[in-house]
Amino acid sequence: MALLEQSPWYQEIFSKGEERGRKEELYSGIELALEIKFGNQGSELMPIISQITDLQKLKTIQQAIKTVNTVNELQQVLSTNLT
Repeated sequence: MALLEQSPWYQEIFSKGEERGRKEELYSGIELALEIKFGNQGSELMPIISQITDLQKLKTIQQAIKTVNTVNELQQVLSTNLT
C-alpha cells in the first residue's frame, strides 16, 4: 500500500478527489449563505455559481457574500469571476 501511495498516478487521483470535495463544500456553503442572506432570490444564482470550478474564485464569492448588500452587488462579483 505504501508503494501505491507514493506513485504519481495515485497522488494525482487523490489530489483530484480532495479538490472535488473542497468544491462541493464550497458550493454547499455558498448555497446556504445565499439562502440565509437573500432568500430565494439568492438561491437563484446557484446555477451560475455551479459553473465556476476554480477554488479561489469560489472562495472569493463566498467571502463576497459577507460584504455585499444586494443580489445585484453579488452579480457584479460573479460577472468578474466568470472570466
